[in-house]
Amino acid sequence: MKIIYHCYGGSHSSVTAAALHLGWLDKDKLPNYEELMALPYYDKTNDSDFGSIRFMGRDDMENEIYVLGKKSLGNRFNHILMGVAKIINQEDQLVVVNVMKHVNWSMKIGGFTSRRINIPLLGRPVVIWGTRKAFEHMTRLVEATRLRVINSKQV
Repeated sequence: MKIIYHCYGGSHSSVTAAALHLGWLDKDKLPNYEELMALPYYDKTNDSDFGSIRFMGRDDMENEIYVLGKKSLGNRFNHILMGVAKIINQEDQLVVVNVMKHVNWSMKIGGFTSRRINIPLLGRPVVIWGTRKAFEHMTRLVEATRLRVINSKQV
């Protein structure tokens, strides 16, 4: 199965969710600055990365985990990807997860400052603070996704 976590920029919330899914971050401990910055793609994307599905790794059930920045497509993006999967008869092999509902204002402002206007010295601490604030919500989203995948494999 392929699981794609997506958010606006593909740089913070989707990367954090994918890292939780892969077990790179401990779900019971708030990650610190160094742990977040050590993640592939965390606060490291640029405009050319938008729309690119980037592989993060395989989870303990051999599912492939990906991240994607899709700008303002919102849930329409889920419909697009699932539509393509249906066309190629792979609908049961794809799970698309929108992480945007867990993005708070600190993540938006910090991410914009760090990535969009390229002032990471100011934006990065704000986006990391916001990520830590949203961490519990993202953990629950990832746990629900993992259960969804397990249940779909049992059917």
